[in-house]
Amino acid sequence: MKVLVACEYSGTVRRAFNALDHVEAWSIDLLPSEDGSNRHIVGDVRDGILNEGWDLLMVAHPPCTRLCNSGVRWLSTPPPGRTLESMWAELDEGAQLFSTLWNAPIDRIAVENPVMHKHAKARIHNYEEFAQSIQPWQFGHGECKRTCLWLKNLPPLVPTNVVDGREQRIHMMTPGPDRWKERSRFYPGIAQAMAEQWGGLSPINRSLVA
Repeated sequence: MKVLVACEYSGTVRRAFNALDHVEAWSIDLLPSEDGSNRHIVGDVRDGILNEGWDLLMVAHPPCTRLCNSGVRWLSTPPPGRTLESMWAELDEGAQLFSTLWNAPIDRIAVENPVMHKHAKARIHNYEEFAQSIQPWQFGHGECKRTCLWLKNLPPLVPTNVVDGREQRIHMMTPGPDRWKERSRFYPGIAQAMAEQWGGLSPINRSLVA
């Protein structure tokens, strides 16, 4: 199985899939990989790589600031130093990226993102509602951070390790230049569940689909 992990620089999801003997996983991001792996591509995922015969596309954390419900207020009252035009332009750009990934020519697709507002949904081609929402504490991390998964030809994840603790670590994180990096960092327990539950699926028979 060939797996592409898009919008990931940490290597967390890539490493989880590569731990399986029958999987070849690559990550791609605008940033270099933190772990220095030779299975990471620095670049824009939209620059042709989606057409290179992947069996599964996992989008670990696409830019979502303008798509999610928590930021919809900025579309009517922009933050200091910003304009409404720039806010809506960023919304269009984010929705275009999501749409490109969701409609990629790949049989199985999973996209992770927060709940979207109506303006984002209206801009995404072939939009479907998310298939499930998960929490870190269902996969061994005693934290709260609701994450939605948009799934195409993939089963919902089954919780693997429900633990006590409901810490709001992400919400309480101290402001700083690297806060956005830490907020977007993927949970290893969820990555392992994805690899174990999706990495062994049989190839889709395209003649039956057609």
